[in-house]
Amino acid sequence: MFSWLNIRIGWFLAVRQLRRASKWTTSLIVFVMVLTFLNLVVVSGILVGLIQGAVHAVQEKYLSDVIVSPLSDKDFIENSVNILALARSLPEVEAATPRFRKGIQIEANYKTRNEGDKANMAGAQLVGIDLASEKIITNLSENIIEGSFLESGDYDQVVLGHYLLKQYLPIESPAFTTLEDVHPGSKVRLRIGHAIREVTVKGILKTKVDEVSMSAFMLDAQVRGLIGRDIDNLSEIAIKLKKGADPVQVRDELLLRGMGEYAKIQTFEEGQPKFLKDMIKTFDLLGAGFSSIGLVVASITIFIVIFINALTRRKFIGILKGIGIDGHAIEISYIFQSIFYAVLGSVIGLVLVYAVLIPFFEAHPIDFPFSDGILVAPLNATLGRVALLVFTTLIAGYIPAWMIVRKNTLDSILGRE
Repeated sequence: MFSWLNIRIGWFLAVRQLRRASKWTTSLIVFVMVLTFLNLVVVSGILVGLIQGAVHAVQEKYLSDVIVSPLSDKDFIENSVNILALARSLPEVEAATPRFRKGIQIEANYKTRNEGDKANMAGAQLVGIDLASEKIITNLSENIIEGSFLESGDYDQVVLGHYLLKQYLPIESPAFTTLEDVHPGSKVRLRIGHAIREVTVKGILKTKVDEVSMSAFMLDAQVRGLIGRDIDNLSEIAIKLKKGADPVQVRDELLLRGMGEYAKIQTFEEGQPKFLKDMIKTFDLLGAGFSSIGLVVASITIFIVIFINALTRRKFIGILKGIGIDGHAIEISYIFQSIFYAVLGSVIGLVLVYAVLIPFFEAHPIDFPFSDGILVAPLNATLGRVALLVFTTLIAGYIPAWMIVRKNTLDSILGRE
């Protein structure tokens, strides 16, 4: 069937037919293939990028590259000072920031509330941070939307995540309460166990990371005193690596030094919330499903185009067979035409994706409520989709050609059924 002679003849017939084909028809078919390619790559890429944006935000604003947290049976990291010093001494590490963390209640209307009135309270995580190292790793100060961020010497000053405030999260739920009428300059009370501390709201922080947006931030020295911890009892250590450094290598180096006896040491991928991992898998499946529909549509389109093309040229095909051209060569010519449409459409699609769409979405991410969506299109996966598109189009082009070519030669020449 696929002899070298048939392939050469099929190539000649395909080139000849493409040259004589209507430019409008060819352009329309190629346009359909471009749209199909974009559907294969962009739809799934945006769905995955929606979650990837959330993952990137968690890494950038919270976990960083390596995260050190307490062992499952401990409330804090033992031997914290040595772990922090060791992490900062590694050549791959750019910065490591210590944090103290404790669950608290924040009350806002304690001065004006009458007996019997509902307390204006919200639950939160109180986070004590080191300003210098936190700026290098998360730079939370750039996310201030009201007031200003903490500075050295800000005693009894707090910065609140926007999810703690009703004006930014207007929901009514017994299980989740927010603070009403709280702004920079407002006085609030922090309840930490049986201890109570009055502080002033200095700023409001807005990110798309729940762990940050539902927290209250103060200087680490003051939080340490409020929760009764010493410097060697940190709640977590976030480690940012230099560009190109391997998080796994840094994690393993800390474990080899015996730090795994005192804390849980994880790379960002290991430490990211499980729901993000599950959502990535789910959206990947959704993207594959939507892409499959586009692939089927493209296959049907090519099938119809080739079938109509072959049907209108049925007499010509009969004449070719009558003068001795092998039917397989004619079928191969239609296969070459299908490949041409698929490859040209894919090449245009590749240029659009990597030269236009990806840079555009990186510069202007989609503003989803819980992430800044980007377009994720790994080159290997994209080339795999190109191969799938070409293969599917090849089959869709071959079948109608085979259906027409197999008809009786004389019937084809005379136009009989």
